[in-house]
Amino acid sequence: MTLRIVITVVLVVIISNALQVPEMLLSAYMVLFATKENKVVTALAGVLVILGVTLAIAASILIYRFTFDYPELRIPGIAALLFGGFFFSRVFALGPIAFGIGFVLAATQSIAELMPDAETLVRELLWLWVAIAYPIALTIVVNLVLGPAKEAPPMPHKRLFAADTFTNPEYVRYALKVTLSAMICYIIYTGLDWPGIHTAFITCCFISLENLRATLHKGALRLVGCMIGGLIGFLSIMYLVPHMESIVSLVLLVAAVSALAGWVAAGSERIAYGGLQIGLAFYMCMLQSFEPDTDFVKIRDRLVGIVLGIVVTTIVFRYCWPERETSEIAA
Repeated sequence: MTLRIVITVVLVVIISNALQVPEMLLSAYMVLFATKENKVVTALAGVLVILGVTLAIAASILIYRFTFDYPELRIPGIAALLFGGFFFSRVFALGPIAFGIGFVLAATQSIAELMPDAETLVRELLWLWVAIAYPIALTIVVNLVLGPAKEAPPMPHKRLFAADTFTNPEYVRYALKVTLSAMICYIIYTGLDWPGIHTAFITCCFISLENLRATLHKGALRLVGCMIGGLIGFLSIMYLVPHMESIVSLVLLVAAVSALAGWVAAGSERIAYGGLQIGLAFYMCMLQSFEPDTDFVKIRDRLVGIVLGIVVTTIVFRYCWPERETSEIAA
């Protein structure tokens, strides 16, 4: 699995540099995110992610026709999309797809303040689709060629919706807590005019699980993983980047750190999420642009955002309808 991740990340870095595809760090991260234990699961998950992202970005562009110049509509809309995505992630048989569509819709609706006009916004959203879709498609191809042939176990029959969808208040409470956490962070960094810490919004969405203990564990993995990846990236910028003269040296460095991140991500479910965060933080440092970048402000801001997201989510989950703890900790 680690070898498949390294090969695909290297291909993504080369292709994105050659074709000048923006958001290269996101493209590299999508390889870590999409690579699973065997080719069947990887292909199925990858196709579903591409489908979900396509629907979400198309819907976001449509919604912007009515909300781009009207923040009084857009901000409540972000909250409503988050609530819907997280509610259906708990009650729908294809919960991850519901989460993905809701999150991408909400996240893309939250970037309007950063865009000078609607044309630039549409262009950025379309490039975002390319940056997500093509590395996942490449991941599927690499895994079909190199992945183990072991078939996925048969899935047990499940209802389309949970039997207690409209009678169990825990689903609504969970969605409200995640929405409240993310919107508090959104209001904080928008009010402070500090868009660099937008990772707070993302953190709230990705670490929120069914109970406080599991949420804290995932938050700790995100923080520790980002600190490790960020430290490696910081040291690389300080001591290695000044001596890099070609894409070959960049590829070798990215391959080495991707191997570390992939090895952790391929391990126990209790630590796998940390591997994704090691890769993400390192890519944020090294793949910010197509030229060597020594801007440490971006690294600082993203770490501040992660800490803010963890703190806000912890407070909300601690004091707003704390749920009964279970032993499950999602990776």
